[in-house]
Amino acid sequence: ELDLVVNGQNIPELNEITYDPKAGLTLGAAVPCYKIYGNAAVTNAYPGLIDAASLIGGTQIQGRASIGGNLCNAAPSGDSIPVLIALGATANVVGPNGAREIAVEDFCTGPGQNALQSGEMLVSIHFPPPGPNSGARYLRFIPRNEMDIAVAGAGVSVVLENGNIKSARIALASVAPTPLFVREAGDALAGKPANDESIQAAASIAEDAARPITDMRGTIEYRKHLCNVLTRRALNTAIERAKEA
Repeated sequence: ELDLVVNGQNIPELNEITYDPKAGLTLGAAVPCYKIYGNAAVTNAYPGLIDAASLIGGTQIQGRASIGGNLCNAAPSGDSIPVLIALGATANVVGPNGAREIAVEDFCTGPGQNALQSGEMLVSIHFPPPGPNSGARYLRFIPRNEMDIAVAGAGVSVVLENGNIKSARIALASVAPTPLFVREAGDALAGKPANDESIQAAASIAEDAARPITDMRGTIEYRKHLCNVLTRRALNTAIERAKEA
């Protein structure tokens, strides 16, 4: 049983969006999704985040649903979490013992479980500033056109340098007990040309790293195949965005 329920909509720190090209983006934990994709500066700087924010529920739900709530819910299928990981986001947490930061890839500890300790709350999420020649993308596959749970999802970010991929981060949804950071897939792209061969190699690593289950939405084999396809497609779009950045 809960001892206390607090309406976070009336706490200023939870509802702020602060963006600076040099400092990055700080997103209050209760900021609803529509305010994120309705912010021109955030839309231009973090298109990968917008990909995810526009997919959480339908239009009415996005009037209340937040990226912070999606993260704290810690569902393996959470649409925002892979791209938060890909963007190197950090969760800012406050509790009885003070403030601390948690890398988003370490925040979800199990299905519906997170790293918050008793008395702690998520205050905000911080995103590093997007560097030059960087791009990100989130893609998912769902059985219906909208308002469904992802069978699989892929969030990626890339940084280009002289036609090569300088660095990359790749994370997956719905294919493990928690959103899955596939560090080795991103590392495999570092220093490689931004071409089909490099992309396919990383997509294959992502597929191999996936640990899905079979349920009513898809089989193990199907989900692993989707990881390959979605990672490849997301990387292609992220690279195109990086070229235009």
